[in-house]
Amino acid sequence: MHLFDKATRFYGGNAIVGGRLPLAVGAALAAKMQGQDSIAVCFFGEGAAAEGEFHESLNLAALWKLPVLFVCENNLYAMGTRLDLSESQPDIHLKAQSYNMPSEVIDGMDVVALAAAHRAVAAIRNGDGPYFLECRTYRFRAHSMFDPQLYRDKAEVEAWKAKDPLLRFRTWLHDAHLTHDEALQTVEQAVDAEIEDAVSFADAAPWEPVETLAEHVYSTAASAVPSVITAPAGKLTYRDAAREGLRAAFMRDPRVFMMGEDIGRYGGCYAVSKGMLAKFGPERIRDTPLSESGFVGAGIGAAMSGMRPIVEVMTVNFSLLALDQIVNSAATIRHMSGGQFGVPLVLRMATGAGRQLAAQHSHSLEGWFAHIPGIKVLAPATHEDVFGMVLTALEAPDPVLIFEHVMLYNTQGALPENAGAVDISKAAIRRPGSDVTLITYGGSLPKTLAAAGALAAQGINAEVIYLRVLRPLDTATIIASVAKTRRALIVDEGWRTGSISAEIFAIIVEQAFWELDAPVARVCSAEVPIPYPRHLEEAALPQIPAIIAAAQKLMSQ
Repeated sequence: MHLFDKATRFYGGNAIVGGRLPLAVGAALAAKMQGQDSIAVCFFGEGAAAEGEFHESLNLAALWKLPVLFVCENNLYAMGTRLDLSESQPDIHLKAQSYNMPSEVIDGMDVVALAAAHRAVAAIRNGDGPYFLECRTYRFRAHSMFDPQLYRDKAEVEAWKAKDPLLRFRTWLHDAHLTHDEALQTVEQAVDAEIEDAVSFADAAPWEPVETLAEHVYSTAASAVPSVITAPAGKLTYRDAAREGLRAAFMRDPRVFMMGEDIGRYGGCYAVSKGMLAKFGPERIRDTPLSESGFVGAGIGAAMSGMRPIVEVMTVNFSLLALDQIVNSAATIRHMSGGQFGVPLVLRMATGAGRQLAAQHSHSLEGWFAHIPGIKVLAPATHEDVFGMVLTALEAPDPVLIFEHVMLYNTQGALPENAGAVDISKAAIRRPGSDVTLITYGGSLPKTLAAAGALAAQGINAEVIYLRVLRPLDTATIIASVAKTRRALIVDEGWRTGSISAEIFAIIVEQAFWELDAPVARVCSAEVPIPYPRHLEEAALPQIPAIIAAAQKLMSQ
């Protein structure tokens, strides 16, 4: 899975069954949007046909007529379970046909039969869209070094060995008088020598120094800083500011495009992309099927191939359907490829509670994603930040997740005249103070500022740190403030257990314990699924009175 070679356009392997299919769709999408005469070729086993990403990828490729060749190496056993015991329809090529995709079955043990690839490539280059080849083959050896192969008998393996493709091809060449034994022996000797040289090279190579452990997690290249954008004057909503940031990004860079569920004709679930389709057209504003893993993976593949995709996931809960692609692909590809490939992807999603959307649409999962090396996590709470962060994120060479809180979309504000790129590595002090540090982000910022105002009326001068960025955390700003006020209160809409507030708590204790005059405190959501009734929802979330009470308690200690 760590085999990549950018020079030969080899985009790597994947240990996640079916995990590379969406990336191939994204690479093909990039080729089509860039006007290239390239096709993406994706190899996978028959076990992938049971995965949702298989179906999502085939549907998306056929829907958009993308230049991608799907090659299924059907060796009858995904791991240890025979295909006819795991699939109600074991003829995999028929699954491709159900997506109106041309497909065919060939003998994968016959080198000559593989000429079918020429037909497939010709059809794809003709603009006919994707093509599917099912190559029926066999795996002689165990699935892994730990596989005792108890699921099949030796007679079955020996029967298939008689169909060995190299043996059959050699026989065919000989019988067709296309070569002679001496020539074949020369080829085999050259191949043996090449293998021996490669093994010797690998055996003699030194181990990587431990000092390289942290390399290729993030790019070390400096991100370009976008110029100041002419921002709209006057009052506007947070939603409008987000849209203006997207519009500015589209105007600046023709590589930028956006895709997601209902973002085009519908205008977006939260109306952020309203009007964008009319302005930029369906090539750059792409409505997708309800297939989060498929289109997030396609965004990753397109980013690897030179585009600057913005992928919108309708709500943070739906991101769980794409968790494999975010965690196992976007966050790891730079590391796994030894820095050969980056994933400059921007992933936007609505987050948080407060609108009576009930338990399955009201999560605050930013802390989950902030746990993962290889990605950056932003939580803009101001109009200036939601406008400018997307501009900066698109210049970042690594995947950036932007969480927009649902309760902020209707808030009114104004953009400064010099609005533009936002530093996505620094927290901001929104209110200076000397008595207690209040640390928060996202939708909790307005509540925390209101609590600080109420505390000021009581003679308590609270400093409010607005994190803005959850990964990487601006530890220096946090520690400097706590060293000054000697008290810290963290306000986090996530659940307390395993939360980002727990991480900040630990950082303060580790780095500023002897500066504290009181224990670090937290105000978090109740440890319950977010209720639907308004009064219960409000009771479950951090509210201004709870923030005030927690700060007052700190001051009394």
